[in-house]
Amino acid sequence: MFKVYVIGIGYKPLDAAAWKIIQKADWILASERIFDIFKGTNEYLKVKDKVKVINKVDETFEFIRAKKPEQKRIVLLASGDPLFYGIGRRAINELGKESVEIVPDLSSIQIAFSKIKESWEDAFLMSLHGGPDPCKRRHLPYAITDIPLLLERHNKIAILTDKENNPSKIAQALLKSAALPHCHTAAIKMFICEKLGYPNERLTEGTPEEIKEKLFLHPNLVIILNESARPHFNENRVVFGLSENELKHSEGLITKDEVRAVNLHKLRLQNKGILWDIGAGSGSVSFEAARLCPGLKIYAIERDKQQIKNISNNKQKFGAYNIHIIEGEAPDAFEGLPYPQWVFIGGSGGRIEEIIKFIADISVNIIVINAVTIETLNKAIKSLQEVEYDLDAVQIHVSRMKKIGEGNYFSALNPVFIIRGRKL
Repeated sequence: MFKVYVIGIGYKPLDAAAWKIIQKADWILASERIFDIFKGTNEYLKVKDKVKVINKVDETFEFIRAKKPEQKRIVLLASGDPLFYGIGRRAINELGKESVEIVPDLSSIQIAFSKIKESWEDAFLMSLHGGPDPCKRRHLPYAITDIPLLLERHNKIAILTDKENNPSKIAQALLKSAALPHCHTAAIKMFICEKLGYPNERLTEGTPEEIKEKLFLHPNLVIILNESARPHFNENRVVFGLSENELKHSEGLITKDEVRAVNLHKLRLQNKGILWDIGAGSGSVSFEAARLCPGLKIYAIERDKQQIKNISNNKQKFGAYNIHIIEGEAPDAFEGLPYPQWVFIGGSGGRIEEIIKFIADISVNIIVINAVTIETLNKAIKSLQEVEYDLDAVQIHVSRMKKIGEGNYFSALNPVFIIRGRKL
């Protein structure tokens, strides 16, 4: 039976089970970096004639698929734990679970935390490793610019780096950020673990100021400790129900609390995926969604410069690292953005038909639109019908109790139409 064994190496001697698999393999594949590690083992000379060095991942899997009809047993050597931001997941996706066996070594993260003598069960783990080919860099869920905001939520972050996203750039991002008003960067410790598993491995400790100009050997990873992470980001914080007065906004231009709640209900968001908030205003829908679904990636698209400032201020206040601010007018501002599963339209600048057409062409699952005028309502309904989306709409009337003399009365807010389109 055709089988590929993805075996992690680099941090401890090969155990008996892994060595038995390697001995029986027809081919042993490795990148040049992993080959350098393997040829330093005691076992290498016994199997060196079976080793083939392939640096490009695509070429590796082309070679493996070519050997499948011959029912060859192939070992693919990987670094550490192949299922921790490694080649293991790619192997399973490419070849199927039934054809792949994973034999992990210790992960680099485990080794790094043992070096600095810190526990890692409460650490936030992330990768900034975009891949070696600049033209084919992976789309990463986080960027260097997200790290200061992440530090407000987590007192430990471990980061897998690459040559572009390196320790000095991470230190510079921490020093430049305005997102750390409650903790001085001198109190932040950075640990850079270089060449783990190699004879010349090295551990460097310092503040961002001390690290920002230094050069480090590759591969390396970074651990950041921040004992002054803001206390209000804890597991018991309120995740739904932001009030209008908690968000910076301009002249009452904000989706009202009650309307916002209905919009989020209509969107039926999940914790993974992408949401576009078009005509985001102060970003109230974005921030409510970000707190409800921290794994969601949200693009707040807004053309007004003052509102952009409001969104930026709110992002810093709430530590909403999963919100990305896009300044521009829809639909022109969509260029280059990853396509979403959900879209909320709070404002369209009179271009609702163009926006809906664009969104339908990229097969968005759910579109929720707010309209104040009957004209916008009619255009939205007609456009959704033309692109054959399943349609429903409601009108929301909200009246709030207010004081009048010694008594109370209800004051009505402007009604809002909420239109939803769902892809058939």
